[in-house]
Amino acid sequence: MKISESMEPLLAFLQTLQPISPALETTISQLLRRDSLPRKQWLLQPGQVSDRLYFIERGVVRGYYLKEGKEVTSWFMREGDFIISIVSFYSRQPAREYVELLTDSVVWSINYTQLQQLYRDFPEFNAIGRLITEKYYVQSERRTQNLRMQTAPERYAQLLADFPAIFGRVPLKYIASHLGISPETLSRLRGRRD
Repeated sequence: MKISESMEPLLAFLQTLQPISPALETTISQLLRRDSLPRKQWLLQPGQVSDRLYFIERGVVRGYYLKEGKEVTSWFMREGDFIISIVSFYSRQPAREYVELLTDSVVWSINYTQLQQLYRDFPEFNAIGRLITEKYYVQSERRTQNLRMQTAPERYAQLLADFPAIFGRVPLKYIASHLGISPETLSRLRGRRD
């Protein structure tokens, strides 16, 4: 079976984690679904069970929740990232967060049952899953530590180091929410660095 050219970057990334057999590559190409979606579309809303693991080919996505009626942005992901609502996906319980596309996007996805099938049928895929899970667990822990231990200017500097093009791709109000500061404080921080 010929692999779609647009799938090649994803398969190449997976190959950097663990060599993939031709049979696994073929199965992945048969299971994955590619969607072109408009900005402002939700991939998940509270009350839904997260059933798909996504890989972003093109676009920016944010996760957020409501606290006292206000949106609080938890994370941003972009090209080359995987996204799921971790608690909902693995516990099979309803989500408490929103996952929203901030730009017109192209995503690849696989559902929970298909992912479990890959783990069951291809032992080498277990190593890939473990490495991806470790990467995002470390990212999540760093975000939590940064919110607790860093000052606003330090969080701002870290965000710029992690995502240098963020200001051209994400509205300021979402960036401020993610940093735990007001839009006015964010403007002052930006003014000091420019």
